[in-house]
Amino acid sequence: MTKPIRRAGVIGAGVMGSGIAAHFANAGIEVLLLDIVPPNLTDAERKDPAARSRFAAGGLEKALKARPAAFFHPSHARLVRTGNTEDHFAELAQCDLVIEAIIEKMEPKRALFARLEQVMRKDAIAASNTSGLRIEEMMQGRSEDFRKRFLVMHFFNPVRYMKLLELVAGPDTDPAVVARVRKFGEDVLGKGIVFGKDTPNFVGNRIGTHAMLTAIHLMVEDGLAPEDVDAITGVAMAHPKSASFRTGDIVGLDTFAHVADNCYTALERDEDREVFKVPAYIRSMIEAKLLGDKTKGGFYRKAKEGLETLDPAKLQYRPHGGDEAMKKATKSCEKVEDPAARVKKLANDPGKAGQFAWKVLSRSLAYTARRVGEIADSIVAIDDAMRWGYNWELGPFQTWDALGFAETVERMQKDGIKLPESILRMKQSGATSFYRQDGAVFDLLKGEYVAREVDPRNVTLAGARRGVKPVLANDGAEAWDLGDGVLGVTFKTKANSLDPDSIGMLSLAAEKAEQDFRALVVFNQGEHFCVGANLFLVVMAAGNKDWEAIRKMVKGYQDATQRLKYASVPVVAAPYGMTLGGGLELCFACDAVQAAAETYAGLVEVGVGLIPGGAGTLNMLWRAFEGIPEGVPVNSYDLVTQVFKNIALAKVATSADEAKALGFFRKTDGVSFDRARQLHEAKARAVGLAEAGYHAPVPRAYKLPGESGIATLQMMIDTLVAGGHASEHDAKIARKLAEVLCGGAGGAAREVTEEEILELEREAFVSLCGEPKSAERMQYMLMNNKPLRN
Repeated sequence: MTKPIRRAGVIGAGVMGSGIAAHFANAGIEVLLLDIVPPNLTDAERKDPAARSRFAAGGLEKALKARPAAFFHPSHARLVRTGNTEDHFAELAQCDLVIEAIIEKMEPKRALFARLEQVMRKDAIAASNTSGLRIEEMMQGRSEDFRKRFLVMHFFNPVRYMKLLELVAGPDTDPAVVARVRKFGEDVLGKGIVFGKDTPNFVGNRIGTHAMLTAIHLMVEDGLAPEDVDAITGVAMAHPKSASFRTGDIVGLDTFAHVADNCYTALERDEDREVFKVPAYIRSMIEAKLLGDKTKGGFYRKAKEGLETLDPAKLQYRPHGGDEAMKKATKSCEKVEDPAARVKKLANDPGKAGQFAWKVLSRSLAYTARRVGEIADSIVAIDDAMRWGYNWELGPFQTWDALGFAETVERMQKDGIKLPESILRMKQSGATSFYRQDGAVFDLLKGEYVAREVDPRNVTLAGARRGVKPVLANDGAEAWDLGDGVLGVTFKTKANSLDPDSIGMLSLAAEKAEQDFRALVVFNQGEHFCVGANLFLVVMAAGNKDWEAIRKMVKGYQDATQRLKYASVPVVAAPYGMTLGGGLELCFACDAVQAAAETYAGLVEVGVGLIPGGAGTLNMLWRAFEGIPEGVPVNSYDLVTQVFKNIALAKVATSADEAKALGFFRKTDGVSFDRARQLHEAKARAVGLAEAGYHAPVPRAYKLPGESGIATLQMMIDTLVAGGHASEHDAKIARKLAEVLCGGAGGAAREVTEEEILELEREAFVSLCGEPKSAERMQYMLMNNKPLRN
């Protein structure tokens, strides 16, 4: 039970099964994806292997077409083989782990496990992805040995993007099996593990469904509209903007009702059982096939006239609206960046929005507290489940702390809300919060603070930095001592955009690292790594026709990226989220990248009428040419053309692996499946380079296509314009780009140096700033308060 899991079987090729198979493949695991033989096949089809495995093949095909994408890159699908449960069932004997994701009915699952027991190896693990069926019932009739190797692995949809993996052990599950699956889930799949108990809908769905239905029932009681509820229970409450009703549309009302019904049926003794009763109007919606996004109409739908909302009383759509006073109140809360302060402001709002928010929160928090010991023993597990499975910014007990522990208890008691004895004892003990600054957490079952279990790899910048002051600081960025001889740079600008201060810090940090450290890591915080350059100064200079000022700005960033590139210590970037324009150019400048799996990278400057201006053209060429051994004949035009397409078409990779495929990252760059471990892994990569005898790269020169390449790319551009696929202004940008990438007219006559390419890039950028259309695009971004990114 300690050997790694290399091959997995997934039975059931529906949305969940195919999603699990896809993510296993993302992690490099070979997968056998099986489904039943389609019923009602013709005699000829029964003899056709492809027809017999049509369901599994169809599930894989849907996963390849899924949006958002299930695979990091389509090539990962090669690790998934499809088959059917009649012809290929015996092949499951080759698997280390087999997960069933079939229909949520007890008898089919029991029958499947009976078959699995006959073919699986004695050292292989069997698991169910059930969203709430009891292990004890599923395992009826199974041997003691099989029960020891069985547990629930409950993934959340979409599997690739949702961090939560609930593990539920049965009464006979071997602890070694649980430990093996936990290690696989955390280290290989990048999931956050929550241990739940064998109760209906486990942890996340139990608390999440209760919270959603509490809001839905209270809406009718208080006479609110769906838009009002979603405004309150969304971002203002530190929940996703999909809030309650929009989440129902995304999940599907039939799925939502199934989860609620499962709770209502099974929780006969639950004091809030009636909360799980699905309202009659939602039943009517399901009967009418108004299921949400999957049927293009649920609580909301898009019409020619605009967005419409279903009136629950009339079951008719009306124009999207909502109470203006509530909108104003919730919008005010949404502007508060800190989620704890935001939810406190909402709950204390004296108007209808605050009153409704308090009703929902107080009932949900009290219900969650009453479940401790029943669904999970740890409040941390429940908080993690809601943050990782429902994308809440704060878990229930973190929310309670934000509202003030003692004040919230007193307010609940005043409202007559039933609290468990554990909460009352906690208040009597003098405890002031569930979580303490020293890392301890209150254990409601023990009635005391205990040390919180922490994975040492889950390091934040605040936890990693040494000292109380940064080594270097300015208004746009800071550099901190991260220990082990590593200096860490982090931006402080909005959306981590590049401005003169943050750019200046890169050069200063490189110099400081060379003097007093052995490695440098660029690690930002916030939603995105870097959305590119703040173009405000460029727009102002262009308006004043101060071309020399723009030239100086561009050269400043070129110099900063080149300074990092040729630093005498290794430099590692840790991109995640949006890594666009100048943000990607920053990654190009580093010796290595430790990217989060969910990194969306691209050179998107053409969107504002420009080309890359931070050595992006040069370093994309570096990436394209660096893997070619000396002496190997190569058609430089083909390589240049691919780089040209990536930039001219503003291609954006939708994962770190796709960024590798596009040449934005190197094949040897690291990928962090769990972003919580990204800083730890980026620092380890930097230290590893330093300890391996790092030396800075040697500048290169390039034999480029020159005039003939420019002419050929010009023909491609003219064809796009003639076909109506590009405007004349787009063509002008593309021509400038072609000249840079081809090394100018004389690029084929001799090797073109890096400095010459940088000069071509610089002059092309400055000249495009003088184009009226480019100025219009940049002005549009400023006037409409769009993110100021390239």
